[in-house]
Amino acid sequence: MTLKAIKTRIYPTAQQQEKITANFGYCRFVWNQLLDMQKQRHANGGSYVDEFSMNYLIKCLKQEYPFLKAAESTSLLHVSCDLHHAYQKLFKEHRGFPRFKSRKFPKQSYQCNAINHNIKVIDQHHLKLPKLGYLRFKTGRQPVGKIKNVTIRRSATGKFYAVILVDTDIELLKRTGKIIGIDMGIADLMITSDGIKYPTIRFDKRLSKRKHYWEKRLARRRRQAKKEIAWDKHNQVPEPRELADFKNYQKAKQMVAKYHEKIANQRDNYLHNITKELVEQYDVIKIEDLKTKNLLKNHKLSRAIVNQSWRKLRTMLEYKCAWYGKQLITVNPRKTSQICSSCGYDDGRHTLDIRQWTCPSCGINHDRDINAAMNILKTTA
Repeated sequence: MTLKAIKTRIYPTAQQQEKITANFGYCRFVWNQLLDMQKQRHANGGSYVDEFSMNYLIKCLKQEYPFLKAAESTSLLHVSCDLHHAYQKLFKEHRGFPRFKSRKFPKQSYQCNAINHNIKVIDQHHLKLPKLGYLRFKTGRQPVGKIKNVTIRRSATGKFYAVILVDTDIELLKRTGKIIGIDMGIADLMITSDGIKYPTIRFDKRLSKRKHYWEKRLARRRRQAKKEIAWDKHNQVPEPRELADFKNYQKAKQMVAKYHEKIANQRDNYLHNITKELVEQYDVIKIEDLKTKNLLKNHKLSRAIVNQSWRKLRTMLEYKCAWYGKQLITVNPRKTSQICSSCGYDDGRHTLDIRQWTCPSCGINHDRDINAAMNILKTTA
């Protein structure tokens, strides 16, 4: 049995949208209350409160704030679990201190557990969720298996999604006996040791003109709205306006988010197709362990590097190899582009404008990227 998440678009009614939005607020309120308590304990010299103790504090919060009783109960328990994991990352991985959550953040979510069949797939287009009842959904894949939990999300464009985690059987792919080495690039997204190059598609540039059109209007409408807000405060208007009250600003903000979402969806679809193809064709996949944070220091290439989404590509390969019984190996990329894959001669560092070079030792002419992919194939982890 394997855990698999299926993301599906849901279409809640106006009443269900109000309940979902309210539950976002309940979870956000509990998160901020627990985080504030942890900070106060630390300031007073106290110790960290673990997840079990925070679950008990949630009961106390329900007594102090009766409106929390309207929340989906297991969603509040996930808040303490998430805060506990955030502190674990702080202590062990030094990921940064947990921050308070804001209602103005465009993306909101909450998670609830499947208990006593409170989450059901009724048919191909209807789903039953706790506190919400029956919702219409749309997906190309039906959730098959035992449902563990579901995450309700609202995107920056106002769309609602349900991410259903199921425990299901995934059929292993046939063994091919093939091994491949992959070099990541910018001009080409991936270059394999077989000489195949997967082209880079600049989805951000395809929609750049339309996105920039609305970005200019968003900036102008934000600037105008802030002037009017300042005028209200200066003249002591009884109910001063906020940015949410300016419809033209909200429309421009929605349009910018729409184009960002479209670019992300196109890129994800492209990466999914490539990774599925690689996992089907090869049993062992070797990729370079790139430190993207260091590469982003080159400001001339930083935007192109971010567009490649190397980390997301690696994540997709990791879980798909685990699903289908294949193996993913990461290797150190040091000197892979300057060592001859034929004789092992080190030709020294090459600048980025040199795409081909001839080995002085054996005389073979190398394509820089294919040679690097062949060296990655030969390198042991």
